[in-house]
Amino acid sequence: MDVIFKIIVVTYVEHLKNILNHIVDSYHILETIEDKPGDLAKIQKEMLKINGFIRVVSNKIDIEKIPNSDFKITKTKFLQYLENYSFEKEIETMAPLYSNDVSRIKNMRLKILEALKNKNMIDNVKELLNNL
Repeated sequence: MDVIFKIIVVTYVEHLKNILNHIVDSYHILETIEDKPGDLAKIQKEMLKINGFIRVVSNKIDIEKIPNSDFKITKTKFLQYLENYSFEKEIETMAPLYSNDVSRIKNMRLKILEALKNKNMIDNVKELLNNL
């Protein structure tokens, strides 16, 4: 019975690590986008991935099943992020009018990155990945 529990916990932790890696990967893509005409679609794609993965972690990953107290802090920050930031509508409104406006594309990308950095959320994600 103890071996089965350890296997389940390891699998659960690996699942969380996989999701967190996707968040970090999309974050890095957002950092490296060059703000060219047409990049708004790339920004939207990566932002939607990040939001989806954050929702999965927030709704599906149980704090008690992750043997690391840092996870609780990160999950709380994820919930705050989802509550306070939503760029979907802004990008949808902006896309038809400004998808080739490099300044607006850059500003949108920087706003999203700033939101992800708020309260050191992305740093907490990276630290949690290292500790899992």
